[in-house]
Amino acid sequence: MRFIVQPGGALVGRLRVPGDKSISHRSIMLGAIADGLTEIHGFLEGRDALATLNAFRRMGVGIEGPGDGRVRVHGVGLGGLRPPEGPLDLVNSGTSMRLLCGLLAGQGFEVTLVGDVSLSKRPMRRVTEPLGLMGAHIETSPEGTAPLVIRPAKELRGIDYALPVASAQVKSCLLLAGLYAQGETCVTEPALTRDHTERMLAGFGYEVRRDGHRVCVSGGARLRACGIDVPADISSAAFFLVGASVAPGSDLTLEHVGMNPTRDGVIQILRLMGADIEVANPRQVSGEPVADLRVRSASLRGIRIPEDLVPLAIDELPVLFVAAACAEGETLLSGAEELRVKESDRIQVMADGLGGLGVTAEPTPDGIRIQGGPFGGGRIYSQGDHRIAMSFAMAALRAAAPITIEDCANVDTSFPGFIGLAAQAGLAVRAEQSL
Repeated sequence: MRFIVQPGGALVGRLRVPGDKSISHRSIMLGAIADGLTEIHGFLEGRDALATLNAFRRMGVGIEGPGDGRVRVHGVGLGGLRPPEGPLDLVNSGTSMRLLCGLLAGQGFEVTLVGDVSLSKRPMRRVTEPLGLMGAHIETSPEGTAPLVIRPAKELRGIDYALPVASAQVKSCLLLAGLYAQGETCVTEPALTRDHTERMLAGFGYEVRRDGHRVCVSGGARLRACGIDVPADISSAAFFLVGASVAPGSDLTLEHVGMNPTRDGVIQILRLMGADIEVANPRQVSGEPVADLRVRSASLRGIRIPEDLVPLAIDELPVLFVAAACAEGETLLSGAEELRVKESDRIQVMADGLGGLGVTAEPTPDGIRIQGGPFGGGRIYSQGDHRIAMSFAMAALRAAAPITIEDCANVDTSFPGFIGLAAQAGLAVRAEQSL
């Protein structure tokens, strides 16, 4: 699949992007091990979230849907999962693989987790090693990657673990393992990361103790089924926040966007660059803050991105590189080495793509330096990374010539319907099958 995007245009109107991917994953996981029926609205029907849903179906959980974002999960309780027949294929979803490592480490059966070529290259020792300290038995490839073979542990023990690198996936993995462990499991993070797991555990009636950067759970309690309304994903909204900011004449409202304070780094960074973003109708939905965002075009300026905002915008940084290319002056990012081990090496792939359009973009080991200014069109190789593909689609709003983006099929992992919504807002984009 390739995207072909014509230059220019503006983004106008109102739209709602699909449901939050992180919350969709967790709603299935916790609903499956809760007691009772969990009803989910706004579930993201993308391939990553569906990989999680299908994994729990194969472990004996009754799940109705999805249909129009609605899912009903008939929970089997903490100890009710059954061994699947054969490996669980998590396709391209790093969240599924890392969180399931923790949740399955305390089960009484053996299970193997596999993924596609991209997922099979992503580092997994960051979860398997601390899980090993808890008593888990997990075998990786010699490179520390999938396939992961999780064998029954005699007993999991709670640990007190300091994350070497801020990671919501590692934190969540250990907290989920802590549900099955003897004693207390505590995780201390060097910088705050998304806290959807903690909020959702509390929504399911499970006690979570938080003190600054430290979060703890004790094993052996029960989860009670509840209703979940999944907000629109701020990571998906980010493409339109940047597009409307850089395209002259834009005035776009994004509805029902999740505004979790551990996820709003993209808004903070864009405002530091001079973006015009208005937060309207703030409210709470299923324990998560939600609001409507109105964004209008503005003249952006280059900045040094504060390192404390990097963990709050880690998934949105690729499209923020596009904002930097459209800004006046230089933008400098550091402290983002985590970007090199995502679905692609997002620092290098974005630098290569921007350079191909004529943008001065110098990668560094943990970031990038981008000089804003006019740029042209060209052919971009997204390396199968959904966020790279959508970022360069928005770049066409300021390009001098068309942009063709190759290898875009994985956009459906996080944003099914992207082409239709983007075209509805005013982006001149179409998709075609690659030869």
